[in-house]
Amino acid sequence: MGRQDTNITGPDRQTGEMTFWGHLDVLRWGIIRVAAALAVCMALCFIAMPHIFDSLILGPASSDFFTYKWLSWMRGGSLLPDFSGDFSVEIININVATQFTTHISTSFWLATIIVFPYIIYELWRFISPALYPKEKKSVGKAFLAGTLMFYIGCAVGYCLVFPFIFRFLTGYSISPEIANRITLNSYMSNFIGMIFMMGAVFELPLLAKVLSVLGVIDKAFLKKYRRHAIMILLVLAAVITPTGDPFSLAIVFLPLYLLYELSICIVRDKTAE
Repeated sequence: MGRQDTNITGPDRQTGEMTFWGHLDVLRWGIIRVAAALAVCMALCFIAMPHIFDSLILGPASSDFFTYKWLSWMRGGSLLPDFSGDFSVEIININVATQFTTHISTSFWLATIIVFPYIIYELWRFISPALYPKEKKSVGKAFLAGTLMFYIGCAVGYCLVFPFIFRFLTGYSISPEIANRITLNSYMSNFIGMIFMMGAVFELPLLAKVLSVLGVIDKAFLKKYRRHAIMILLVLAAVITPTGDPFSLAIVFLPLYLLYELSICIVRDKTAE
């Protein structure tokens, strides 16, 4: 009985192609590198958090937030809500360990946002060997565009969507006998959830591009159902922003609609093929 090859992680000696176990090993090391980068960045964010929490995380809870000041300066018509008045929400804590766990969790999510480009890079390193040179170029551009759109979505969520929703909900009252007391858990779950949701929503053009490459949709399909998409986006914007004024609705709807139009521009046109 001959000697068996024990190299199960490297390339196959006969074909020169990497084995299944070799791909798993590459994936394992990629995950390890991402975890290490997250750990280092999370530690740095944990150290810096006491210095940035009040100004960055709790910024929308005060009238000093730059978005409120900018909108107060821009207000000149009836469509713009009035943000000139004093606004301050006291965030309270009712659990013993919540401030400590919030310190850790906020550091993790902030590190995730910072390390996101490196996560995309490691994902690209893993799948790029399986692509042809022409595919590498197009997929690489898609990854870069997806990363940029993720950051734009997070910025829109932080600067516009969350402040509008938070200011409306904290000022809403079903009865004057009920006082709003916002807990730290409630604030952070809405804050992080809204920012990451907007980051994910801004990946819509990338999703449309992938679906068009797979042949699921094309340019004609998106144009045909544009009116249906507008109605769906209006409903989605109304759900995200429970305020009644048209300006707040437009703040959310316009980015969503522009993302849909961008998706039409970048998907494939079957008639041109």
